[in-house]
Amino acid sequence: MTRLDNKIAIITGGANGIGKQIATRFAEEGAKVVLADFNGEALEASVNEFKEKGYAAHGVKVNVAVEEDINKMVDETIATFGRVDILVNCAGVLDLMQAAHNVEDDIWNRVMDINVGGIMRASRKVLPIYMEQKSGIIINLSSMAGVTGGRGGLTYTAAKHAVTGMTKNIGSHYGEFGIRCNAIAPAQVNTGLTTSIDGWDQFGLKQSTRGVATMNRPAEPIEIANIALFLASEESSYVNGVVLAADSGWSAY
Repeated sequence: MTRLDNKIAIITGGANGIGKQIATRFAEEGAKVVLADFNGEALEASVNEFKEKGYAAHGVKVNVAVEEDINKMVDETIATFGRVDILVNCAGVLDLMQAAHNVEDDIWNRVMDINVGGIMRASRKVLPIYMEQKSGIIINLSSMAGVTGGRGGLTYTAAKHAVTGMTKNIGSHYGEFGIRCNAIAPAQVNTGLTTSIDGWDQFGLKQSTRGVATMNRPAEPIEIANIALFLASEESSYVNGVVLAADSGWSAY
């Protein structure tokens, strides 16, 4: 028996990077996975790849900033697989490392709508389902910027602190219904997301990366996915409302 036998998992941002690696680990452990992503081309390719490996997979094109898309994502999951057991909120965007005095309204609104609003909307949709079935797991992708203060742009840092707060609030309020909500706070992860810094706020970038030399190394996506697998499994049955730092000791320095 594998750790997630016949569990139904939705992974937003599931067609690329950390989200895809989480979906892969879940599928390897017996879960039926729904990949939800804004990138339709990557989504189709990833779902086909999963099916070729014999995994039960379904894709839904989703903009997590749009309520109708979130509703479709969950409703289609239930129509396809009969229920939902795990929600992984992995979809997110960066803020070009904009420091406080350089924040642009459109960047602020976009990051907040996706990184905060997306998690709120998806959680709001699944929680009544979880309450009725007396079980359910939410895993949020936070960041070291949601634990510390100076390691990101202002908007991204504010958004990830909001993710930290939402995680603790949901874990506290809904634990009595058999619902667990935890978050992972990685440091830098090798996903290619930050390979180009064109258009980035150079002051914010300089200030945010002053301590990078104290970080042992970036993480690989599989290392974050293995933490998500632990949080999705019964091995973490007594872990709730926790934001788990995954940074090789960076924040401990």
